[in-house]
This record gives sequence, structure tokens and C-alpha cells, in this order.
Amino acid sequence: MTFRELSKKEVVQVDEGQCLGKIDDLVIDDKSARVEKLLMLGRPKLFGLLGRGESLVIDWDEIQKIGANAILVNTPLPEENAQEVKKPGLLGRLLGQG
Repeated sequence: MTFRELSKKEVVQVDEGQCLGKIDDLVIDDKSARVEKLLMLGRPKLFGLLGRGESLVIDWDEIQKIGANAILVNTPLPEENAQEVKKPGLLGRLLGQG
């Protein structure tokens, strides 16, 4: 299987059934030439002008199955910033919600 074929598959977290996206890069051991990790870059913030969110690294051992259309993984989901308090948007302020 080529990287191009692998990168077209959706990555699905098995426990929650959540689609995590697609593979962006691989980490390969230079001595054994084996794939060690799959890398999924974080989502761009403001079209990439403010950088990216946190990247997800999936160890090869966490892959449960590589199918025709998806890669099933047993990796923990990335934690959302629960402590971060979101300010209401313009509509919320106009409606008096903030």
C-alpha cells in the first residue's frame, strides 16, 4: 500500500465511532524502514494565519484495522479545552447573552 492510498482513507476512532480526519504524514524508523506513527495535523485557525490546533499522533500499535475506505484506531480522542471559557459572539452580545 502506498502513502497516497493510505492518506485517502478516513481515520475512525473505534470506541466513540468518531471520524478524526485523514492522515497527513508518517513517521518512519530509519533503521528498519517501518512505519511507527501516523500524523494528523491540527485544524487551521483563521485559514492558517493563526497557526494550527493540536496535532494527533497515532502509534502503529493503536491501529486495529486498515479497510478499503477507513482506518480503525484505538487511540484516545484529543481533549477539548474544557477550561477555556468562550466569549459570546456578536449575535449573543446583541441578544444580551454575554
